[in-house]
Amino acid sequence: MLEINEIYHAAEVLKGVVRHTGLIRAPKLNPDVDIYIKPECLQLTGAFKLRGAYYKISQLTEEEKAKGVIACSAGNHAQGVALAATHNGIRSLICLPAGAPLSKIEATRGYGAEVCLVPGVYDDAYAKAVELQQKHGYTFVHPFDDPKVIAGQGTIGLEILQDMPDVEAVVVPIGGGGLISGVAFAIKTLRPDVKVYGVQSSGAPSMATSLQEGKIRHLHNVSTIADGIAVKEPGVNTFDMCNRYVDQVVVVSDDEIAAAILALLEKQKIVSEGAGAVSVAAAMFDKLPIKGKKVVCLVSGGNIDVNTLKRVINRGMATSGRNYTFIIDLVDKPGQLAEVCSVIGRSGGNVLSVTHERINTSTEINGCTVRFELETLNREHIDTLRQNLKDAGFKVLN
Repeated sequence: MLEINEIYHAAEVLKGVVRHTGLIRAPKLNPDVDIYIKPECLQLTGAFKLRGAYYKISQLTEEEKAKGVIACSAGNHAQGVALAATHNGIRSLICLPAGAPLSKIEATRGYGAEVCLVPGVYDDAYAKAVELQQKHGYTFVHPFDDPKVIAGQGTIGLEILQDMPDVEAVVVPIGGGGLISGVAFAIKTLRPDVKVYGVQSSGAPSMATSLQEGKIRHLHNVSTIADGIAVKEPGVNTFDMCNRYVDQVVVVSDDEIAAAILALLEKQKIVSEGAGAVSVAAAMFDKLPIKGKKVVCLVSGGNIDVNTLKRVINRGMATSGRNYTFIIDLVDKPGQLAEVCSVIGRSGGNVLSVTHERINTSTEINGCTVRFELETLNREHIDTLRQNLKDAGFKVLN
């Protein structure tokens, strides 16, 4: 049974190892909410996971250390275990999903761990880690369902209360539930009036589903850009703690996550991975009863692959109305293209690309379909552009 004294002890152990990440005010994310960011994406290893991994490994017996440690991870726990093990002179083996971002795989190797890539998602990596642990006798470091790991993550709750004594709500990402279990336990023990909310991806709602049904549920498939929280089944300990200490768990879509990543990057100059941005997505898209409140959104990690970031930015720009592709039927004669471009220019749109399609059975014989990819301001701007094109006599197909 976790006690608050253990979280205080973890905080002492972690001094000089992890960064105390200060709160950053973010008024542009949602004008109706007084949002502050807890940027664990700026943590050593790029995510909060170092806290729990290091504290757990620091408390191992000499016999357990001698066996070496093994862990499974979607990527961030891997780096935390690798760094903590290397720092303590312990051999480490990490099982990672084969589809984990290359940046996380290479970083884990860079911190000194041996890496075993496993086809599938986190849960498949977990099964492989258990198999290898039983075969070779390694000491297993669970990514979330371990009291020592939870205690390490709970130090974030202590820091939030220290930095903002008048906080009214804290919003936390959920994968397996270790982070929110520690944070919620610390905050509810010391300040039971503070609301603690959890957020999952709608493509991997294992904790949300389990809490709703009152028992641990196993999801057969998970799919989300938030790879760090793509967990099929919550832990036994974390399910119990979320049931006790978390006020509400909501889900956000991949499009909302992409928009949150883009908003953090553009408005706060913070790079977040998908898992880290779900808390901000929930605040941005009014998923929680936090209007007018002083709220801390925990951005849990920033280890996003550059190629993934590029795709996410493009998706986020489309979701927020920052770019749009108009499909227009034109008469195939000189001057038509220039006239469309003139309307777009007068309406404040910027043309990124133009694609002609002359052979199309859905158009007139003397017609053509043209796709205009535009840079736009927002969805209202898109509506204005569409109306201006129609008023000029052009047939907009979308």
